[in-house]
Amino acid sequence: MKPIENCIVNKDTSKNPIWLMRQAGRYLPEFREIRANNQDFIKLCLNESLSSEITLQPIRRFGFDAAIIFSDILMVPFAINQEVKFEKGFGPKLGNLNLDKIKATTNEEFTNRLKPVYNAITRTSQSNLLNDKDLIGFVGAPWTILVYMINKMSPKNGLPSIFFDDPNLINDLLNTIEKFVKLHIKNQINAGANVIQIFDSWAGLLEDRISEYIYRPTFNIVEYVKKLGVPIICFPRGIKNYKEFCEIVKPDMISIDYAVDPHEIVKNIKIPVQGGLDPKFLLSDKDNLKKEVEKYLTIFKDHPYTFNLGHGILPEAKIDLVTTLINTVRKFK
Repeated sequence: MKPIENCIVNKDTSKNPIWLMRQAGRYLPEFREIRANNQDFIKLCLNESLSSEITLQPIRRFGFDAAIIFSDILMVPFAINQEVKFEKGFGPKLGNLNLDKIKATTNEEFTNRLKPVYNAITRTSQSNLLNDKDLIGFVGAPWTILVYMINKMSPKNGLPSIFFDDPNLINDLLNTIEKFVKLHIKNQINAGANVIQIFDSWAGLLEDRISEYIYRPTFNIVEYVKKLGVPIICFPRGIKNYKEFCEIVKPDMISIDYAVDPHEIVKNIKIPVQGGLDPKFLLSDKDNLKKEVEKYLTIFKDHPYTFNLGHGILPEAKIDLVTTLINTVRKFK
């Protein structure tokens, strides 16, 4: 793993690094060309040469300060023997949950199933395009992976009332997920990732038992990653209390969603901050976009800040506005 002097997770306020969540993918015409010929999303994630190429596409086009490996948080359920497939217009569909089969998965089996992902990270890390840039590996937080595994699809309409009927299943599954998330992180770092981000995409669904289902398992993973000597970013999307999250979980950087007041964040959060911009501004026009980008840059002018979105870039994002976004960040004084 190559050291990066100016890592995106830093305490330097003299510049604002920039990368975008989901920057490798669906809004880029060069990605769409690959995707048209590779309909099976899981197989695409397991194609090490194409995954590496997709990861590098936005670096080649825009020169972002970090690359994030093209993969998916649901590669973990896939690797522990739950069926995962993606249907166009619907999203992920997961198979029936067989806890005995999942718990019988060995570390070696898990690693072998995801070997192409790790090979893609190694291949990407060796690219000349990343000489002075970070390569981000990532995982889903245990809570978010648990939601997908039990719900068997995206919980866009909320969780069913029966979701919490079997607390023993939830606790057993959470512990198993945490174990394999740690292994997935370690394998990504060994392959060449020098930053890790935890996506807790459905943290906002939970109002009770946050300490048990979000804080505890995420803290365990953060502590594990710190011992591996790599910076860790947390993105608990939709969580009500970012200050409490940071004080308990202690990530190196916190990524904020677009529903959060950035003034409250800069007032209450001491660690480096990332993100915040509503991805919909990349569907608007240059004036609106510049105004909103400069708002975030001004608020975080004296706080360590990496520019990013408050959620993944939308497929409809305008390429020229992505260029405008980058130029606005680079020129800001």
